[in-house]
Amino acid sequence: MGMKPKTNSNPQIFTIPNILSFFRLCLIPLIIWLYCIEGNYLWTGYVLILSGITDVVDGFIARQFHMTSDLGKILDPVADKLTQTVMLVCLLVRFPLMICPILLMLAKEVYMGVSGFLVIRKTGVVLGAHWHGKAATVLLYVMMIFHVFWKDIPNIVSTGLIAICTVFIAVSFVLYGIRNTRALKTQ
Repeated sequence: MGMKPKTNSNPQIFTIPNILSFFRLCLIPLIIWLYCIEGNYLWTGYVLILSGITDVVDGFIARQFHMTSDLGKILDPVADKLTQTVMLVCLLVRFPLMICPILLMLAKEVYMGVSGFLVIRKTGVVLGAHWHGKAATVLLYVMMIFHVFWKDIPNIVSTGLIAICTVFIAVSFVLYGIRNTRALKTQ
């Protein structure tokens, strides 16, 4: 069912993955400044890519070198979702249809947070991410990067990318909903 048992994690705060997650949080004001104040889409895109790379690297290091921590389990997803939300809101200024993935992503994250908490309370099991959640995140970043770098993106391409991303977020939302509902009904 994709459930992962709780594991004892590293009590350390200053681990490489945590530092990388904190670094991603520090990039958020830079993204806002570059995109909204400076209108420098090229550098906004570079910073967004750097944020994505550090996200992948921090996860790899945490798993491969057993540097997971309770702080990291909170800091990493917060940095991810804040970066994604801020970038989508920045893009909303130029692309009104960005409201669709923003609202759906926020609904999904609220549901995941509440239901995940209830599953942990009921079963003691921490539910891990599934392939569809990771795929939705990759598609979200691809869509955002296209919109940042391609200043004059044709409306049909923009709408198509937003639609594909929104549909995949919705599919992931439904699949996570089924999984979490089943987990709550067991035991």
